[in-house]
Amino acid sequence: MEKVQCEDPDQDRLPVEKLIGKALAARKNAYTPYSHFQVGAALLTERGQIYTGCNIENAAYGPTICAERCAIFKAVSEGEHSLKAIAIAGGNEKETDMLSGYAFPCGVCRQVMREFAKDAAFKVIVARNITDFQIFSLEELLPNSFGPENLSAKELEGGTE
Repeated sequence: MEKVQCEDPDQDRLPVEKLIGKALAARKNAYTPYSHFQVGAALLTERGQIYTGCNIENAAYGPTICAERCAIFKAVSEGEHSLKAIAIAGGNEKETDMLSGYAFPCGVCRQVMREFAKDAAFKVIVARNITDFQIFSLEELLPNSFGPENLSAKELEGGTE
């Protein structure tokens, strides 16, 4: 499969291959004794910082965290609140050089991205390897989304209408 080019001219300014490489490397740290499906993510902030994350499973399932949220929460905990792009790579733990498919973010991760990706230009890169990837805008993956601007001023202040 050939590399999918994004129609967005800003793609050329994104370090796509670097992000994918870091997502693939982060995937190796995944803790997946139950699903055996390892995911890595590399998040680029507006300030140019890159944060990585991997999925971490738990026997109780509920406390499990996805790679995307792991990377985003690391960035937010370091004071980063404006996101530019995220690369995601995931597959069975036995897959190494070429992943069999694209690992798209789950609905919860998409909503978390929406909270911090203020700009409509936020890109989601899903990759099978460093040369086989697709790029989507968050709007494409989460159309008609709900965000902070949908809350009334009173709700934002903690009151009710």
